[in-house]
Amino acid sequence: MFAHVSIHSAIAGDVADVEVLIQPGTEVHDYQSTPEDVRAIAEADVLVQNGLNMEEFLDSTIDSAQNSELVVINASENINPVGELSPVVFPGGESEEAEHSHDEEAHSHGEETAAGEEAHDHAEETAAAGEETAADDHAHDHEGELAGGFHTHAENPHVWLDPVLAVRQVETIRDGLIEADPNNAETYEANAAAYIEELQALNAEFEQRLGAYSDRTFISFHDAFPYLAERYDLQQVAIVAIPEDSLSPTDIQQTVEVVREYDVKALFGEPGVDNGLLQSLSQDLGVELQTLDSLESGELDPQYYFTAMNQNLEALETAFQ
Repeated sequence: MFAHVSIHSAIAGDVADVEVLIQPGTEVHDYQSTPEDVRAIAEADVLVQNGLNMEEFLDSTIDSAQNSELVVINASENINPVGELSPVVFPGGESEEAEHSHDEEAHSHGEETAAGEEAHDHAEETAAAGEETAADDHAHDHEGELAGGFHTHAENPHVWLDPVLAVRQVETIRDGLIEADPNNAETYEANAAAYIEELQALNAEFEQRLGAYSDRTFISFHDAFPYLAERYDLQQVAIVAIPEDSLSPTDIQQTVEVVREYDVKALFGEPGVDNGLLQSLSQDLGVELQTLDSLESGELDPQYYFTAMNQNLEALETAFQ
């Protein structure tokens, strides 16, 4: 996940080399490792992964790498993932009550990254694989508020899209790097502190600008935004579970019902996926098609996370006005 590449690069600074396993434009959900991935992990000092079953390919890849010195950091450690989206109601049908508590932790997708470090004066070589996910530190009970029979997945991995939970991920990665490379502890601590300060400012901006839209519903292409929605008291409806899923006639019909039931003003596509069907659907429904970035692909710049998240904030605010 490029969110984690951004985070990891910011914490590592110039004392570690960060190598990306999953390249831009590659979908992480069904990723299969390559011989190059095995070699990268074999030469790495640290592997940062998202966990929560995001990088299912990693266990066998790590075994193949045979790197007995490898330190693995699970960014989702001690985080309770969200198991499902808010309960849904089929318009005109029976309601389904459910309750989901977020524990200020979440789950995540992940792009994998490998980081290399030099000995002594340089930081440890690290491999970062995966996004982390965590669940919110506050719990909401949503009882039959949404419409649609939409796909969910067991452990939603998109924790990083909640800035508060992203702080938890930064702290976990920081602590793991310090344990693996104590000689550069001051650098990791300082870089993490600066990044956390930016995340806290981002959270404050989201709270201030979305505070007037509590309980509003938005429709995302895939199931990437439940943590963000929970954090800011919004309701996400996902059309499909993962980007690889094709839109079925049932998905389209349920989307139409949600738009009409909740007076939704926009549909949200994503970068890097074919949004053609959503474009046609939005035109038929007379609503805008905007973009929400799940940060599953993107740029290697440590500031990319903030650029994309600010664009997400702008898109949500515009759609709710």
